[in-house]
Amino acid sequence: MNEYLRFFKYTLLSASAGLIEMGSFALFNELFHWHYWVSYFIALVLSVIWNFTINRRFTFKSTVNVPKAMLKVFGYYCVFTPVSLWLENELAGNMWWNEYLVTFINLFFNLATEYTFQRLVVYGKNVDQK
Repeated sequence: MNEYLRFFKYTLLSASAGLIEMGSFALFNELFHWHYWVSYFIALVLSVIWNFTINRRFTFKSTVNVPKAMLKVFGYYCVFTPVSLWLENELAGNMWWNEYLVTFINLFFNLATEYTFQRLVVYGKNVDQK
């Protein structure tokens, strides 16, 4: 599959994960009034699980060992999550930026970096397997 087409497909499917993240974030933040970073963290975890599952099947079409692949994605998020939580706290908490704007900024960085990580590290040569 052409890599531009694969990235386009990844972006479209990841939009559903973005909707899950923003919807659950709004629920936790607005309805339950949970602390901002708690709302963001739980919303992020929900979207990661969904995004991994749907993109493994439809974008990368990989039969690679799922637990091993999830462990690699977990490693990615061990780096991404603290950085994004820091950014969320710094911009929304300390600098009073709009919480939703900051979450969208993190969604954009997540999209670009996670696609690259999944394509090159998690799946590598094991894409488009039937």
